Amino acid sequence: MASKKQGRSFPSITRCDTSETASYESIAADLDGTLLISRSSFPYFMLVAVEAGSLLRGLVLLLALPLIIISYLFVSEALGIQILIFISFAGLKVRDIELASRAVLPRFYAADVRAESFEVFDKCKRKVVVTANPTLMVEPFVKDFLGGDKVLGTEIEVNPKTKKATGFVKKPGVLVGKLKRAAIEKEFGDEVPDLGIGDRSSDHDFMALCKVRFLAAYFHFPQEGYMVPPSKSALPIPSDRLKKPIIFHDGRLVQRPDPLNALITYLWLPFAFVLCIMRVYINLPLPERIVPYTYAMLGIKLKIRGNRPPPPSPGTPGNLYVCNHRTALDPIIIAIALGRKVSCVSYSVSRLSRFLSPIPTIALSRDRVADAARITALLQKGDLVVCPEGTTCREPFLLRFSALFAEMSDRIVPVAMDCKQSMFYGTTVRGVKFWDPYFFFMNPRPTYEATFLDRLPEEMSCKAGKSAIEVANYVQKVLGDVLGFERTVLTRKDKYLLLGGNDGKVESMYNGKKGM
Repeated sequence: MASKKQGRSFPSITRCDTSETASYESIAADLDGTLLISRSSFPYFMLVAVEAGSLLRGLVLLLALPLIIISYLFVSEALGIQILIFISFAGLKVRDIELASRAVLPRFYAADVRAESFEVFDKCKRKVVVTANPTLMVEPFVKDFLGGDKVLGTEIEVNPKTKKATGFVKKPGVLVGKLKRAAIEKEFGDEVPDLGIGDRSSDHDFMALCKVRFLAAYFHFPQEGYMVPPSKSALPIPSDRLKKPIIFHDGRLVQRPDPLNALITYLWLPFAFVLCIMRVYINLPLPERIVPYTYAMLGIKLKIRGNRPPPPSPGTPGNLYVCNHRTALDPIIIAIALGRKVSCVSYSVSRLSRFLSPIPTIALSRDRVADAARITALLQKGDLVVCPEGTTCREPFLLRFSALFAEMSDRIVPVAMDCKQSMFYGTTVRGVKFWDPYFFFMNPRPTYEATFLDRLPEEMSCKAGKSAIEVANYVQKVLGDVLGFERTVLTRKDKYLLLGGNDGKVESMYNGKKGM
């Protein structure tokens, strides 16, 4: 058998003429190291362990990495992957793994897609990915963003009563070597794939079935081999080449948790916890005009631009500050920038969050008439901040603006908000929202930017005859132009259906978690 493998030789992927691949009907491609630049699936298992499990599970996986590497290199590839699966998946609800695979992993996979391999893959008509990774984990990304038709991967074992993963895999086992070949034979039958691409010796079995074979990563054959540049020089595809853009994603980790990043993150956690407590509770009782100085002392960078309106005169309604929504801190940052208290309204905020908020926070009921009356009353008392997107968006996109605010006031001041987080995201869909500000302040050097724009001219108000929708769209446009963000018609409901499997209402989110 060894001599047979040594006799196989596969040219480099760089020698494939992509102008001719469109004539090929089908392709079978490996994932890690082939369609993806990285040859290691560890970061993606770490994401599942942390986001579907817990930070503790992620730490166990990180500590087990030496054992995984030794097993993979010196015992078998299948054993190393089985250990990864067991630690990452055992005891987790399948629903949680599915949500993490759909809501968290695609952003990291998308940044790792190898350009030269994808160009070949994308030109073929029938696209099949064969991988040792669990099908459950990679299928959402492969189908939605790479345009794959089928994923042949390792199938995890699930306890039928609890709907939890056992940590083991179904027969025939981890899909490597001959098992990949068998999966391809079963999928294609007598019609073998036209193209086969892989990156390691264990891929040779299934690649040998294909009419044309290419090796997509560095490998040197004993008798005859073709070398391609190491993965470090491989380029990812531009994000606009994916089948659809990454607009929504979830999870707390900003950076891909490769072993070094994961280690740094866990070493930083104890310091981060102490630092975030200081950043929150030192500033909580302070007047807003003092906070910019304490923020600077505690490593928080504020960038305030534009002309800040003065407070309303007695007997005059307050200004309605309309901002895009990056995190729950947006209204607080506006209050700090203005140097005075402002009120804000929100659709989903807990009593504890309202109690701890340094500014008055009022919950809306989703009853249009009642909410309009509440906003009007608040404007009679002073300035008010609203986020008409209704939910946060991490990427450079603006969601559809609710038009309710445009009917409430003609003293509308758009405020463009942006923030930078290097380690943890201060927003979540599936997690506990109470911790969002704490995670933001756990970043080593978080940055917040607020740009105050000129008040909307009278001719762009509802009093001047414009419809509320026209005003809302205009405000969305001016904010998008300042930030360089793309405008969309997506809503809070779209986000929560994709990332959380619910419509985003508090009762739906509670009932969904209760039923899991």
